[in-house]
Amino acid sequence: MTGKTITRVDLYAAVYEKLGLSRSTSRALVETVLKEITDTLAKGETVKLSSFGSFVVRKKKQRIGRNPKTGTDVPISQRRVMVFKPSAVLKQQIDAKRSGAKKSVAELGSSASAR
Repeated sequence: MTGKTITRVDLYAAVYEKLGLSRSTSRALVETVLKEITDTLAKGETVKLSSFGSFVVRKKKQRIGRNPKTGTDVPISQRRVMVFKPSAVLKQQIDAKRSGAKKSVAELGSSASAR
């Protein structure tokens, strides 16, 4: 796996290059989208992005865990966690990249909607 981590700066640059917006506008656009996603998740709501996936906030109940060093029981408080569920289109696109076949998102989207 040779994966490169994409950062906010990379997203700003991609918007700048592909849309031709100014650097400051590109940065503001990316930050606005990320803030909207963050605020929605903080309220406990789901974020669904078509052909990409869903960010879902789940509530975990309080439970008893075990300290691996001492073996004593330790209560783990209830909390909320965020999980990401990729769409079928994204899964197909990732699998196509791994197998070497190249399909565009449009082709994947049309095949996914034909089901």
